[in-house]
Amino acid sequence: MAMLSLAFSAGCSKPSEGEPGAGKTGESAAKTADTKGANKKIRIGFSMDTLKEERWQRDRDLFKAKAESLGAEVLVQSANGDDALQNSQAENLLTQGVDVLVVVPHNAKTTATIVASAHKQKVPVLAYDRLILDSDVDLYVSFDNVRVGELQAEYLVKNHPKGNYILIGGSPTDNNAKLFREGQMNVLKPLIDKGDVKVVADQWAKDWQPVEALKITENALTKNKNDVTAVVASNDGLAGATVQALGEQKLAGKVGVSGQDAELAACQRIAAGTQSMTVYKPLKALAEKAAELAVKLAKKEDLGEKTQTVNNGKKDVPSVLIAPIAVDKTNLASTVIADGFHKVEDVYKDVPKDQWPAAK
Repeated sequence: MAMLSLAFSAGCSKPSEGEPGAGKTGESAAKTADTKGANKKIRIGFSMDTLKEERWQRDRDLFKAKAESLGAEVLVQSANGDDALQNSQAENLLTQGVDVLVVVPHNAKTTATIVASAHKQKVPVLAYDRLILDSDVDLYVSFDNVRVGELQAEYLVKNHPKGNYILIGGSPTDNNAKLFREGQMNVLKPLIDKGDVKVVADQWAKDWQPVEALKITENALTKNKNDVTAVVASNDGLAGATVQALGEQKLAGKVGVSGQDAELAACQRIAAGTQSMTVYKPLKALAEKAAELAVKLAKKEDLGEKTQTVNNGKKDVPSVLIAPIAVDKTNLASTVIADGFHKVEDVYKDVPKDQWPAAK
């Protein structure tokens, strides 16, 4: 990975009439302007797709805590999966005078208009977790989402190397969903071509809705007379619905099921043996790194960060990508519990206490 110098020229705007420093010249005015700039509190606009899922509430809280510890103020808006509302909310944040805009896009393409609007006001934009396509976005901070998909498929094929597979992708408007699928197919395609794996259903779940996964799984089970070996569910919400459908056919725990996000309910299913694995993405690392970089963008400072690039259809976007971790029953304790992401008593609440992992 190459070090990209993302330096922005720093400068102070000329004070307007009535502001401290107006009418002053030379060194005195410069000192006043510099002091004013140094003392100015950074305002970060955080435009979020949704707060309905547990993980996004965690992102918000972790991001805010880190940004505030750095002296910034965070203004949060959630669009509840509504493209038009997200665009409107972003415009509102810009109107409130934010210094940087952090965006979790619902629609990877339509949010390009947010970037354009922000840049008209000379406000930089950081794409958080999901890339904004076809735009001049300044920075992308996320996990290695292709690797997420690879981890899901690698785990399933290691434990279920042959048989009928169901593929349940996420929202088709979410670029991450496509990256997960890319990673999944990196692993699955050679086995499909070889004939070891047969894909008996391959569908996308609109807006990541679990009810979509429930229908997809039920229909595939009916069509294939319950002869299904594994389900590549792209996140834990979809996995939960899949496990529900499998449970109705007394197949829960017998069919491999992947997931992602290490949600509490998913970790409970893993502990109970009905979901095979999840992909843990340390949200604290993501949120804190994004907050640090957002403040630097706002201050027009060099990011001082190792980056790689991800093409968004318009440019190679400087990107900071964090490594995800595959989690199953064997390492629940050493990952999500050891990190304090979940408590052991919550994860194992439905498991006899003598089967809980030993305290360290």
